[in-house]
Amino acid sequence: MVQIAPSMLSADFLHLEKDVRMVNENADLFHLDIMDGTFVPNISYGFPVVEAIARKAEKPLDAHLMIINPDKYVERFAAAGVKMLSFHYDAVEDPAYVIEMIRANGMIPGIAINPDIPVEKLFPYISSCGFMLIMSVFAGFGGQKFIETTYSRIRTLKEEINRQGAECLIEVDGGVSPANASALAEAGADILVAGSAVFKAADPSAVISAMKQDQII
Repeated sequence: MVQIAPSMLSADFLHLEKDVRMVNENADLFHLDIMDGTFVPNISYGFPVVEAIARKAEKPLDAHLMIINPDKYVERFAAAGVKMLSFHYDAVEDPAYVIEMIRANGMIPGIAINPDIPVEKLFPYISSCGFMLIMSVFAGFGGQKFIETTYSRIRTLKEEINRQGAECLIEVDGGVSPANASALAEAGADILVAGSAVFKAADPSAVISAMKQDQII
């Protein structure tokens, strides 16, 4: 069964504790989208919000850094209570260095790529990462339409992970909903990030349940 990681960027920030409680009760991870307004056009939130979520979170925090110079903040995210930390392949000069820094700070490292970066770029780092984040939209904006070529990209990456005999999970982020959760899982996805599909729904818990059980609602 896939893990569901609701994106807190789509949560109700006026009633954040309520949405944190919903994730604790129904999902597997908290997905935290960190944007700096430079690597991506938008700005999201920083450490005060991450730390506030961490104080109430009963599930692991999964932070996705859409920022330049992510290595500068690795220690602070570890101190804030983040368990999984991903950075973008094209945001750093030496991915291996950042991977090692993340692991040295007690977190699970991951690399994220946008739809225009070949998944083959990830192959050299599969054995040293705990997960890879495949963006199914372009990073930086919520509510984008899912890009259909994502399925083949997941399959290609999964085949290489299996070929290497690695224990590296595949996370997918962007336009994920109950309508495509089953197909993503079949392609090889292990973690599904969903923002609008969860938090804009009348019953977020039902959406999470549907994605876990491969039901279309």
